[in-house]
Amino acid sequence: MKWYESGGAKLAFEEMGEGMPVVFLHPTPLDHDYWRPMIERLHEVQGVRAIVPDLRGHGASELGEGLPVGEFAEVEDAPVLTMERLGTDVLALMDHLGIQEAYFAGCSIGGYVLMELVRRTPERMKGLAFVCSKAQPDAAANRVKRKANIEQVRAEGTDKFFDGLAQSLIGGTTRSARPEIVGELRGRMTVSAEAAVAVQAGLAVRPDSVRDIAAIRVPVLAIAGGEDAGVTAAEMEAFKGAPGGCDFHVIEDAGHFAAYERPDVVAGIFSKWLGRAAG
Repeated sequence: MKWYESGGAKLAFEEMGEGMPVVFLHPTPLDHDYWRPMIERLHEVQGVRAIVPDLRGHGASELGEGLPVGEFAEVEDAPVLTMERLGTDVLALMDHLGIQEAYFAGCSIGGYVLMELVRRTPERMKGLAFVCSKAQPDAAANRVKRKANIEQVRAEGTDKFFDGLAQSLIGGTTRSARPEIVGELRGRMTVSAEAAVAVQAGLAVRPDSVRDIAAIRVPVLAIAGGEDAGVTAAEMEAFKGAPGGCDFHVIEDAGHFAAYERPDVVAGIFSKWLGRAAG
């Protein structure tokens, strides 16, 4: 594990392999290990310098202090881990490594952070891969669910909340055919209660990024899970509007954690896209 600092917090990352730099941003409440099976398969066919951070408050990375409070109206006293803060962390990592531009892959919240970077530093992005992530903001019903999640975590801790996520976010096909994955991913859900609250609030108030798709002039890859109830393939079709072009795929037998559930398929799709995008 390697370390860098951003906004007063000590943050962790790993590097794997050599070649063109690709920054991989994991989903919540997991950590960088989410990408490991896919990256291992990717390295079998392509030279890639995989840069894989633990997002703030996840894995070995500190949550830090001074998060804003009051931005999530439904829970006014909740600290908010914003996409802006996470985007700043990613840019700090790139600066720490002396990398001016890179390819990026983001799953779920990782993709939301990529859209923040599209707004702020598009010149540092050579290509964007979205896995089970979308540009739309939280709908009203989702904000109600975020509020309930925060209340549950504050009242009971994270165990029941994460147990539920491990079941609901992993595709039914995976749970049936490879039930061990449920335990593997549940074991990587180590986010503290404080961080879980901040993440839920941050997800609730993330901006609407649909209009920002029109500013993406680099190649885009969009991979949806056919069994993902949280981010649908229909929602991800919005990425087809990117001026830089969009390679769109649906993995019918995968859920929200598609890159971990079907790493062979995702690595194959990603490798072909990256080869074309890099010219």
